[in-house]
Amino acid sequence: MVFTDDTEDALRAAVWLANSAEDPDTLVDVEDEKRFLEVFPYTGRVDRNAVELDDLRSLRPRLRAMLLAPRDEMAAHVNAALAEVHLTPRLVRHDEVDWHLHGLADERPLAERVLVETAMALIDVIRTDEGSRLTVCADETCRSIALDLSRNRSKRYCSTSCANRNAVAAYRARRAAG
Repeated sequence: MVFTDDTEDALRAAVWLANSAEDPDTLVDVEDEKRFLEVFPYTGRVDRNAVELDDLRSLRPRLRAMLLAPRDEMAAHVNAALAEVHLTPRLVRHDEVDWHLHGLADERPLAERVLVETAMALIDVIRTDEGSRLTVCADETCRSIALDLSRNRSKRYCSTSCANRNAVAAYRARRAAG
């Protein structure tokens, strides 16, 4: 494990949200939000309505900028996000998740909690100087973010689809050349 479980979960959720804006958009209706919350079960207030969906959709460019920023800029993004809210940090344990930090009260809007949890996760990324684990997918036709949580830093693609497409292309190129 590179980071604590809650940091990795927050990074995965933020990357998923940022990547959902890529073509095709995968966060277009409340059903898409429901699928997001099944994979990334945020505790606390969840409205599952058009306003919340719009807030999450509006957050995506900001998450992308935060996740892909160089270290000093990432710190500036984190500080700006944290300055916008009234933090109420507390240690919590719920469901099957052991003690971890929540930065905001559970009744705060979901998009606000996602932003703060992303900022808190990026604090760990900045402090450990592990920003290179967040990159743009190595597939030339893809703009999605690739999150590398592997021990050996070997993940270059955002998804299995992009990795497979490039492996097949490389195989065909080797066969054609040889």
